[in-house]
Amino acid sequence: MEKTNLKKGIAFALLSGFCFALMGIFVRAAGDIPFFQKTVFRNSIAFIISFSVLAAKAKKDPTVLRIPRGSLKYLIFRAVFGTIGIFGNFYALGKMNVSDANMLNKMSPFFSLLMSFFLLGEKPTALSIISLVTAFTGALLVIKPSANFYTMAPALAGFAGGMGAGFAYANVRKCHEFKVEGYLIIAFFSAFSVLAALPPTIAFFEPMSTKQLLLLIGAGTSAAGGQMGITGAYFNAPSYKISIYEYSQIIFSAILGLVIFSQVPDMLSIAGYVIIIGTALAVFIVTNAAKAKKMHEAEKEN
Repeated sequence: MEKTNLKKGIAFALLSGFCFALMGIFVRAAGDIPFFQKTVFRNSIAFIISFSVLAAKAKKDPTVLRIPRGSLKYLIFRAVFGTIGIFGNFYALGKMNVSDANMLNKMSPFFSLLMSFFLLGEKPTALSIISLVTAFTGALLVIKPSANFYTMAPALAGFAGGMGAGFAYANVRKCHEFKVEGYLIIAFFSAFSVLAALPPTIAFFEPMSTKQLLLLIGAGTSAAGGQMGITGAYFNAPSYKISIYEYSQIIFSAILGLVIFSQVPDMLSIAGYVIIIGTALAVFIVTNAAKAKKMHEAEKEN
């Protein structure tokens, strides 16, 4: 049974990676529309879907709408950092290679680890510190620091997006400690980000063609598929067994970017990919080995 669940978890994680990669393609293909305008359309759809699921669950159990005492500030932190994350990611997607932008966004697990030190009181280990420094080195290869801020701006925005997403995920974990309903967290964040993006969208609104509107609807639908995929993944298997499969998004992004936009990452970016994914893989292997050892020792004691 555990094996079957693991297979399902991996399948859902791969599905999530493909959906999020597809979202990036839709966002890029929508063209030169302000990133906050793209956010409004993307997260409006996410809100409608998550709120619909939440409302259906509330009919059977009204307590899913309850915000436990002490959890509101973490919901707000999740929404604020998540909004920074999506702003940075969408800006980067519009200005640089899709795979590069998504790779910088995948720095989020390392920033989640950093935030966990302060937010969750998790003590840093030698492995976590080394992985954070190594992944940051890989990110520098993708960013390619230079004196020209204009050329660096998209990469810096993508990096800030990964940082925001990582800090947001740490607050999601804190919300789960208070037993906040998952779809309430998604709906709260989606509504917050739409409201945050609405004023600049109204002030600097760019008229859209029917094609662009359909592309943004596609981005929102794909993002919802990605959220559902990752929810299904972690429902069927523990995170330490499937987290590495989330990086499949980079592979899907690179393939789709090549086929649709003829984008080919340069050698420095590829080196950065190898370092970041390699670091995540190393942490994945060491963590699984440690978990297996603990389980084996527990079985021997019993």
